[in-house]
Amino acid sequence: MYAIIYTYSMKTYKINTKQQFLSEIKDLWPITKGTLAEVYKPCIRPACKACASGKKHKAFIFSYKEKNRRRCMYVPVELVAELRQAIHNGRQLEEMMGHIGSEIIQQYRKQHGGTISRGARKPKG
Repeated sequence: MYAIIYTYSMKTYKINTKQQFLSEIKDLWPITKGTLAEVYKPCIRPACKACASGKKHKAFIFSYKEKNRRRCMYVPVELVAELRQAIHNGRQLEEMMGHIGSEIIQQYRKQHGGTISRGARKPKG
């Protein structure tokens, strides 16, 4: 059984300069991209009462991508809270970058009279 923890906040960012961006991200540490799953797994002891009863043992797995391949690592219980914060911070940064992209386009439109040049079009035919 896998339970994926996911939190997301909808914050509006108004970032016009590199300095504003750096100011916004200065507190986003630790930071990572991935997911944290709480799983219940059997152990290797043949006479384990918890495994025999079907209860199993709680573990945490961090899943991430490395060179376009999905990787997983077991997470020590002592590190779970910090890793959750790092994942949350990573999602905030991704959200911020999405807002920055739209801000760049909106600023361009304001500077160029509300239009975007789509380049030369190929003639039909």
